[in-house]
Amino acid sequence: MKKIAVIGAGFSGAVIAHEAAKAGYQLEVFDARPHVAGNCHTERDAETNVMVHAYGPHIFHTSNEKVWNYIRQFDEFMPFVNRVKTITGGRVFSLPINLLTINQFFGKTFNPREAEAFLASIGDQSIKDPQTFEEQALRFVGRELYEAFFKGYTTKQWGMHPSELPASILRRLPVRFNYDDNYYASTYQGMPRNGYTAIVEKMLDHPNITVHLNTRLGRSDAAGYDHVFYSGPIDAWFNYSEGRLGYRTLDFAAERHEGDYQGNPVINYGDEAVPYTRISEHKHFSPWESHDKTLIFKEYSRYCEENDTPYYPIRLAREKSQLRQYIEKARQERNITFVGRLGTYRYLDMHVTIAEALDVAERFLASAPRGEAMPTFMVDPLG
Repeated sequence: MKKIAVIGAGFSGAVIAHEAAKAGYQLEVFDARPHVAGNCHTERDAETNVMVHAYGPHIFHTSNEKVWNYIRQFDEFMPFVNRVKTITGGRVFSLPINLLTINQFFGKTFNPREAEAFLASIGDQSIKDPQTFEEQALRFVGRELYEAFFKGYTTKQWGMHPSELPASILRRLPVRFNYDDNYYASTYQGMPRNGYTAIVEKMLDHPNITVHLNTRLGRSDAAGYDHVFYSGPIDAWFNYSEGRLGYRTLDFAAERHEGDYQGNPVINYGDEAVPYTRISEHKHFSPWESHDKTLIFKEYSRYCEENDTPYYPIRLAREKSQLRQYIEKARQERNITFVGRLGTYRYLDMHVTIAEALDVAERFLASAPRGEAMPTFMVDPLG
């Protein structure tokens, strides 16, 4: 049997390790942090007993039935619909922009057809081929909605003016001409009863898996393994030889209060004058539980420095140029597969991470017995 190392105990590493262990392989899983589950880590707050999403909110949603059935092997998923609110200009609105948002904002009673026609009339029709985030917003929702809901929030989230960001970022944000305020359009959505860390712990609880926490395994240390599945930062693997890839990181200011602080899991703050992007109230992520006290996180976004936790890959022109250099280096390596958000420098939702990890495991279990080499990347990081 091959000697296999899995670097990173988030969902990518845990799924691959679990599937390979079931097939009889022996694996060692390494993570530099003192816990498993990566940025999905959840834990009970000692003072309030609220289940806390330690690295910010994670709501599981997917339209992939295979992934939905897979993840539910490890915990019961409770009903949960993410209904986000935003405060802008001293008023509260529903997100994503929907028929209620439009009618509230403009003081109208539009039906779907009228609302669609109205947005078309206030959009900047002179912008034929939007290239930037700002142009995309002005073209499709007009200046008033852009400045209320997107301009300030985006500037805080990305640390740059929306005119400096590509239009592709905004294309992921829907506008609905009905009263549906479910933030996601996915077929399945829910929250694990016991949190995400409990799921990953179950995945890794196998006699063929040895877990090493608080342990970094670098490129030189991995030479003794027949294969490495690496979900750490791709630039770190090469000791940042081409410079550090750019990420945004998040700071959380925790506050504890009595009762209910804001009445909703997530409220965004669209005004640039408010320094935080949103407030998350964690007990509302577990509505089946009851707590007298509450815990909130005020969330601040900034550029990721050397000792920070990376969250969102920036992926603008400079970063993509660096990434190409790292990809070329990676493809010269042997017996390593780069996986996950950090390993491929892509923003991935949990369900996509799990789906890709299952594909990697399936490919490995098919190719290893035949002595076939695993690809360096199962998904093109620049695709």
